[in-house]
Amino acid sequence: MKRLTVFLCLLLCAGGATAEVIEQDIKLPGGAGDGVLFMDDDLDRMTAGVIVVHEWWGLNDYARNRARLLAKEGYVALAVNLYEQGQVASHPKDAKAFMAQAQANPERTTARINAAKTLLRQQQYVDDDRVFAVGYCFGGGVVLEQARQGNDLAGVASFHGPLGTEQPLQSGTFDGKVLVATGQADPMVPAEQVSALVREMTAAGVEFQLLSFPGAQHGFTNPRADQLGKRFEMPLAYDGHADDISWGALKDFIDTP
Repeated sequence: MKRLTVFLCLLLCAGGATAEVIEQDIKLPGGAGDGVLFMDDDLDRMTAGVIVVHEWWGLNDYARNRARLLAKEGYVALAVNLYEQGQVASHPKDAKAFMAQAQANPERTTARINAAKTLLRQQQYVDDDRVFAVGYCFGGGVVLEQARQGNDLAGVASFHGPLGTEQPLQSGTFDGKVLVATGQADPMVPAEQVSALVREMTAAGVEFQLLSFPGAQHGFTNPRADQLGKRFEMPLAYDGHADDISWGALKDFIDTP
């Protein structure tokens, strides 16, 4: 039988509390790292599990809130930390260093994604066949690489993430589906990367959906993007329309068999 292991103590201790979403800091199986698990406390049906991979800043409030929003939609969400515990950047210099450390050890990244997948599948209401990975910025590139490696995920979704790769997805490698949301005004994801991705996914024969938003810049789903862009003189900007449309597309992506 599957066990709702992580939440059991929390629910017992909560007594008659009526919190809409409960969250719990967790350690991934096998000492693979850490993360935060989110679930609606009224959940009583089988649903999808969603791994959320953070931007280059690390597992901060934005990444946690994205996972929390997914839990409010009725999924079980796990915001996984791909950096060392406690590493959250407040300056691009640190974010770049943390990201480089993670990119230098792709085996560890895959191990953490797999451990997150295992933990989600242990949860009582998670359908084993409906575990997805969703990534933002740096995390968007991570989840696409998981698809290219043939990870057994139901699907991956990348939001304003890098699209280039040295190992394109090969036909028959990935059984899941792919969603990519990108901004046409994002200089970090040039049009050449978008075109190459379309060719790659078409050649691989995977189920693929591309959302390309005119005028949207990097970080268009992050409400703090304008503030961060101005502070660090970076091409970042929030776009409420692109955020809303891509969020709806993500829910359809998860819910449609």
